[in-house]
Amino acid sequence: MPRLKKTLRVPTPADRGPGRPWRPGTPPPAPIDPDLPSADIRIGYARCSTLGQELDSQLDALSKHGIPRDKIFSEKIGTRVRVRPRFEEALRTAREVKTHAPHCRVIFTVYEMKRLGRHAAELTALADHLTAHGLVLEMLAGPLPGIYDPTGPGKLLFAFFAAMAETERENIRESTLEGLATAARKGKHGGRPPVITDDMLHTVLRRRALGESVEQIQPDLFIPTGKRKGQNPSVAS
Repeated sequence: MPRLKKTLRVPTPADRGPGRPWRPGTPPPAPIDPDLPSADIRIGYARCSTLGQELDSQLDALSKHGIPRDKIFSEKIGTRVRVRPRFEEALRTAREVKTHAPHCRVIFTVYEMKRLGRHAAELTALADHLTAHGLVLEMLAGPLPGIYDPTGPGKLLFAFFAAMAETERENIRESTLEGLATAARKGKHGGRPPVITDDMLHTVLRRRALGESVEQIQPDLFIPTGKRKGQNPSVAS
C-alpha cells in the first residue's frame, strides 16, 4: 500500500518499478537516510485548445490541490499540435525534480485526461513515459480521477478511456465538418462578411470602364453588413 510504504520508508531497488520484474543478482538498495525528506512533489499542467477558452478553472483547481503557481505550466494550444512547449517544459521539470529528489514521489498532475491529449496511442505512450522515469500521473477530474495505477486493471481502464477520448474528438470533428457542409449548401459561409459585394463590384467595374479612378469611386461605396456597416471600403479593398 502506498501509505504503508511511505510510513515504513521501505527501500526499493533502483532497477525495480511497475512492469519491471525482479531478476536474480539484483544488488540490494542503498539504505535510506532517515533525515532525507520524503514527500510528494507535484508538477501541474493546464491546457485549452483555443485563445477564446479560459484556463482559470484548471489553474484554480491545481492551486487548490496544493500546487504552487510557479510549478504549474499552462498554454493555449490544440491537441493536434505535436510540439507543445510548456508541456515539454513541465515534463522536463518533473524529470529533473525526480533526479535531484529520488526519495520523493514526483506527481505530474492535470485537471483531466483530455488536457494531455485525445489520441489514444499518444496518451498511453505518455503514461508509459512517466512510469519509466519514476513519475506518477494524477488527474483531478474526468473518468479516472486520482492517481493512475499503471498495473493491472488501472492500465486497462486508462487505455479504454483514452480510446473514448479519441472517439469523442473524432465525433466533434465530424459534426463540425457536417455543420459547415450543410451551411455551405444553404449559401452560408463562415468568416467575416465580404466588404465588396457583387453589386459593388459591378458598379466599380462599370465606372472604371468609363475612366473614373478608384479614388473617385470609393467615397460612393458603402459596406452593407458587419461591424463597418455604412462605412466606405478602403481603397485597397
